[in-house]
Amino acid sequence: MLWLLCLVPLAGWIWGGFHGSLGANPAETILRGTGSWTLRFLCIVLVVTPLRQWTGLNALARWRRLLGLYVFFYSVLHFLAYAWLDMGFDPAAVVKDLAKRPFALVGFLAFVLLVPLAATSFNRAIKAMGAARWQRLHRLVYAIALLGLLHFFWMRASKHRYDEVLVYAVVIGGLLGVRLWRRLQAAPSPRAAPVARNAQPSRVTGS
Repeated sequence: MLWLLCLVPLAGWIWGGFHGSLGANPAETILRGTGSWTLRFLCIVLVVTPLRQWTGLNALARWRRLLGLYVFFYSVLHFLAYAWLDMGFDPAAVVKDLAKRPFALVGFLAFVLLVPLAATSFNRAIKAMGAARWQRLHRLVYAIALLGLLHFFWMRASKHRYDEVLVYAVVIGGLLGVRLWRRLQAAPSPRAAPVARNAQPSRVTGS
């Protein structure tokens, strides 16, 4: 059911393409839509862990990998829409545009960083890399979310439209802030070590 729900945006664009309901500029509709859904799925992926911790529903962790792959799926569609509908699949034009427009370069960098995450999203990769290294690699999602937000901000800045950017900034900032707060809470106190060294032997155990 979740797999099918994640395909609803794509189905909407296909339906709109066949029925001519993608607006006056179908290319822009698809380009903006795929980018927006990439950012939305990023937010959904980031909300899974806090939601699991707050609710105790550990089964939510099973959905995170599927949702992460849909982030990559919609980012691929977004890049293909850009390369095809904007650049006509001309590699030289793509390279020139990336060098000229910082927001496009930032978005491309976020897309490139998603590639190793998608490529190591299966169980065999976790076993081959080891859980610790795999987790460190997949923390790139935090940088990807910030790059995606910056890409969206720069794109909207040219049109002086910041309302939707602010919503994403609050959501992503809040989700990353929760993680930072939990990490600081879990960090050992610097005063703990001296106390432990100076502790007196226990009268109960004699140790």
